[in-house]
Amino acid sequence: MASQIPNDPTLDRIAQRFRLLGDPVRLKLLHALREGERTVTALVKSTGAGQANVSKHLALMLREGVVARRKQGLHVYYAVTDAHVFELCDVVCGGLNQQFSREIETFSPLPSAGQPRRPRAKRSTSR
Repeated sequence: MASQIPNDPTLDRIAQRFRLLGDPVRLKLLHALREGERTVTALVKSTGAGQANVSKHLALMLREGVVARRKQGLHVYYAVTDAHVFELCDVVCGGLNQQFSREIETFSPLPSAGQPRRPRAKRSTSR
């Protein structure tokens, strides 16, 4: 049985989620939040991004419902509310690891010092 194609509004929401996850700074923030909630200061420290940049990305992820914020005294804590983003990241990372492994297997190792180079196969010049 074939699955039904989602309607346009649903596809728009799916595309928006992929766009949200398509930024390296947001991926760093999500990675830092994987262990649990963090303050903006801790996220700035762990990502190496500027405070304004981190705040901008957190606000976007908050608006999209991927993170939540909690204020305690002078500190604001952020936490991931949609753990499915980690599953998606794991799937993508696993696929990339497999691709990299296949690419590495296609390269022959360079000879070590003192080992003779293997002769290259001659290419045919007939057309």
